[in-house]
Amino acid sequence: MRWFFGAILAIALIAGGYFWYASRPAEIPAPVVPVKEEKPFKVREVIGQSVEKRAIEAFTYGAGPERLVFVGGIHGGYEWNSVLLAYQFMDHLEKNPATVPAGMSVTVIPSANPDGVFAIVGKEGRFALADVPEGDQSAGRFNANEVDLNRNFDCKWQPKGTWRSAPVSAGSAAFSEPESKALRDFLLKAQPAAAVFWHSQAGAVYGSECEDGVLPATWAAVQAYAKAAEYEAVKSFDAYPVVGDAEGWLASEGIPAFSVELTTHEDVEWQKNLAGIKATIQYFQQQ
Repeated sequence: MRWFFGAILAIALIAGGYFWYASRPAEIPAPVVPVKEEKPFKVREVIGQSVEKRAIEAFTYGAGPERLVFVGGIHGGYEWNSVLLAYQFMDHLEKNPATVPAGMSVTVIPSANPDGVFAIVGKEGRFALADVPEGDQSAGRFNANEVDLNRNFDCKWQPKGTWRSAPVSAGSAAFSEPESKALRDFLLKAQPAAAVFWHSQAGAVYGSECEDGVLPATWAAVQAYAKAAEYEAVKSFDAYPVVGDAEGWLASEGIPAFSVELTTHEDVEWQKNLAGIKATIQYFQQQ
């Protein structure tokens, strides 16, 4: 009989547990709180490759729709200090993210002609001042096809361009070179408020034009950068005729663009250019 009473007790416990489970208050599910996904402050993308298959990189800081683009090294190792300036600016942005205001973003393309840089410094990507040899570095001005990339854009393009009154190859057609194609495609997609190209060595800031003169926003931005950086402001480059340049092509697309010529081929003139950069950002922030 002992087993009988044990079975009855087990059945009672099971039944009691069932009725307790069935009659308990329904649990209220915890509310689902949506998580806002923040865009990263820094985004790296490869926008193309050089003739020798080196990556052309663009680094974007901030997530605002109003974008400024800064480009170094379109003349490669001949103007290697423009590449170092771009990298120093990137370091500054990473340490000082507030440099990029809310509602804006800044893209830096540090080396638009990586083959030309490699021809002089013998390194891909970032390099140091100690990597740069002394002597004539003019061969690094061109890409691996010996084309002057800043004569390969579609603004009054000609097969032969001019550099210091000497003829240089401008390619077989406008945008014949992979580097200029990469810049074209990126800039047309980005539609920046303005593009700034760092060069050397004239110690001035030059506006851009193609067929219709200097855009008003271009000249205003030139003056803002030049005044803050204590460079001379010039409406357009006039030392010798230049056609097929990136800045002129952008002007033909209605995008303000200008060239900042460092004073020498060696110094990045960091404090001067940081002041110019900040003045440019402030100008377009107020538009």
